[in-house]
Parts: sequence; structure tokens; C-alpha cells
Amino acid sequence: MAAVIPAVTRLTSRVIRILGCNPSPMTLQGTNTYLIGTGKRRILLDAGDNGVIEYQTHLKSVIESEKVDIEHIILSHWHHDHVGGVEDIYGTLAKNCTVWKHKRSSDDDSDNQLPETIPLQWLKDGQEFKIEGATLKIHHTPGHTTDHVVLSMLEDKILFSGDCILGEGTAVFEDLYTYMQSLQKILELKPSFIYPGHGNILNEPIKTIQYYIEHRNRREEQILDTLKCNPDKLFTDLNLVEAIYTDIAEELYPAAARNVTHHLTKLNKEKKVRNIQSDGECKWQIAVQNKI
Repeated sequence: MAAVIPAVTRLTSRVIRILGCNPSPMTLQGTNTYLIGTGKRRILLDAGDNGVIEYQTHLKSVIESEKVDIEHIILSHWHHDHVGGVEDIYGTLAKNCTVWKHKRSSDDDSDNQLPETIPLQWLKDGQEFKIEGATLKIHHTPGHTTDHVVLSMLEDKILFSGDCILGEGTAVFEDLYTYMQSLQKILELKPSFIYPGHGNILNEPIKTIQYYIEHRNRREEQILDTLKCNPDKLFTDLNLVEAIYTDIAEELYPAAARNVTHHLTKLNKEKKVRNIQSDGECKWQIAVQNKI
């Protein structure tokens, strides 16, 4: 069972976590948003989902009790449960702020999920934000999405991991190849703590990052082993989920199937598996040279 996360938590003298109050199987307890800094002008990392009155109430309470303003809203990536709340707080709770996000890839048209009245500034890899009490550095970490970033707080070696690494379980991704590169990049940052986009703080981050890398490698091995043991059988993505993901709830099968698809795409490029159209579906089989 997922741990209970309070609506508002002062994590350090520099960081207050405000829970997005949007729990679901994919968001765990909800989206974590973070108010960062010690001075009057602060940074809000992510803004939860659109139209969540409970979140807006908690955020307003924190802003008023701290007697602060939001100078910047930094978005870890474009997904609605991180971006949606900007529409509710821009110009109201965040009266004179700048909204930042990394650009999506050139072939993706989902960059701005916000109204045209809310202009976006584009983040760059290595960019730094300095406010009273905190220095944040941007690290572009595509994979979960093409625009995903994590932020390192230089003072406390805290890493805000967005959806690249979660407080429990593992993350979904758009592209496995770039996601694995991003995990390696995060490992090389050697954070002392990870504050994730969902779930609780990770106090042993290196162990968790290594687990994520090993987990993906192990999933790949499981897919190959399943196909090798059944060389004449055709598997759909969902067939492979049912054979491999024996420890998750059925409602999470679609998300797991997307992960399997990304593994298969990678393996297909490496000519380790092949896809075949059968009965109107894309099905998979071990490549001929890899058959037992």
C-alpha cells in the first residue's frame, strides 16, 4: 500500500512540498509540486492538474503563510498532471511569474498545453536559476517524454526527478533508448536525495537509480527469454505483459504494454525480434537467428 503523503510538508528550510491532490493508479498519491527558496520570491516546480480546487487552496495557504510570491514556475514536462494547474494559478496565486519548460522534439506538436495567454519560456540543458536560498540546475533527461527535465539543487545535492524516477514502483517512458541514457546521466550526478514527481522522498537514490537501470535490463531479458522459449508462437504486447508482469494489478496492464512495446521496438532495431501482422494485429516472435 502506498504511503500517505500529507497535503503540505516542509521538507527542508529550502523546500515545501504541496501535493497535487489528484491521486490515481498512474499518479500514485498525486503529483508532487515543490515551492523552493527561502526569500520572498520563490520557484514553483510543477503545478499539478487543472481544476483541482483542493490543491489551489493548499498552495494559496502556503503562499500566504510564507508571505511569498512565485517568481518562476518550472515544468518538468508537458503531461497534464504537471502542467494543467498553471492555468489556475497564473495571474492569480502567481501574479507576476515566468513559466518555463523544455521544448519537445521537432516532430511533436504537443509542446504548449497552456492557453496562448500564458507564454512559455524555453529551458536549456545546464541552465541555472538562482534565488535566495537555492540554486537550481536544469538537466534535460528525455525518455519519459522528449521535453523531460530534472533539477539539481546545488546547495543540498537534492535531485527533483519529475517522472523519470518515482518514489515507488518504476516509470513509464516514450523512448527506452533515451530513457536509459537519462538514467545514466542522473546516476553520474550522484544526488544525496531524490524528490520525485510522484511518491515519497528517496533517501538512497544511487541504489534506486541502479535498480531502475537493472530493472529495464531484466525486463528485456524476460521478453527475449519468453520469445526464445516459444519460438513458433506469436505474441501481442499484451500477451507478453500477461506472461511477464505477474506482480501488478490488471488495471496497470495498458501502461505495462506500452513499456513492452518500447522494449520490442528497441529489440527490433537490434534485429533480435521481428514483428508480424497477424489477424489485424502486430505480433512478435524471436528473430530467426536467435531461435533456440
